Amino acid sequence: MDWLKNLNNAIDYIENNLDKEISYEEAARIACCSTYYFQRMFSYVAGISLSEYIRRRRMSQAAFELQRTDKTVLEVALKYGYTSPTSFNRAFQRVHGINPITAKKKGITLNAYPPIQFSVKITGGSAMAYHIADKEAIRIVGIRTRLTENIEENQINIPIFWKDTLQSKRFMDICELSNKNPNGILGISVYQDLENIFYYIAAATTEEIPIGMYECEIPAATWVIFENDGPFKETVQTIFQRFYTEWLPFSGYEYAGLPDIEIYPIVKGNPLNGHSEVWISIKEKNN
Repeated sequence: MDWLKNLNNAIDYIENNLDKEISYEEAARIACCSTYYFQRMFSYVAGISLSEYIRRRRMSQAAFELQRTDKTVLEVALKYGYTSPTSFNRAFQRVHGINPITAKKKGITLNAYPPIQFSVKITGGSAMAYHIADKEAIRIVGIRTRLTENIEENQINIPIFWKDTLQSKRFMDICELSNKNPNGILGISVYQDLENIFYYIAAATTEEIPIGMYECEIPAATWVIFENDGPFKETVQTIFQRFYTEWLPFSGYEYAGLPDIEIYPIVKGNPLNGHSEVWISIKEKNN
């Protein structure tokens, strides 16, 4: 369960630097993964984005200081990294529902968000149906949209990308490319470096690359494959969360860090509402 320990060490780093500059790169280094995957993993496991977590923790501490000390709002704002009173006021109201000046009054209700501690999730035995398979390299061809390190932006932009694609001729063009395993329409986040993060809607294929499309090859790997039914937003996110908190700690495997693959059926209408699979790359843990 080293990954849980690494995550908690990253949280300790954040806690020790709430009143200083927090480097996502350093937090990711402590967690032993890339900045992009650290933010992605954090959002799945914690249920909120990394930036929102840091905002809540800073505003929790800011509220304590405003109530128990004689510091001015400006002094507290500067301590927690806000050079603009307006931006501090906006962040404070987002967390507490009131402005910082009002928070100095006794009897005012505020919200305190304690530090997160990651642990293994104990459940009532809800099954996770899965199988493990070794797969050859996968060549995909399709369209893509650029992502950023900001997971919140990505979570807004990816559904828009899907909606636009489903309403365009491009969707059926991608469907017609599919002639290799995994069969279906694929949704894949591909991280190469900070300047090259893309989300693909694509198909596994041997066909030539049509004009306006792109190809990407995913190396041969071992995958844990989860099957599920239901709307994309309600189930895929849950699978990733349960993978990290319930499946991975006891599996004897580590996350291999290759692009995660969402697989949807080729159907008319909205394929995101049907049977789907999630492939997550894994590797045997070194003892």
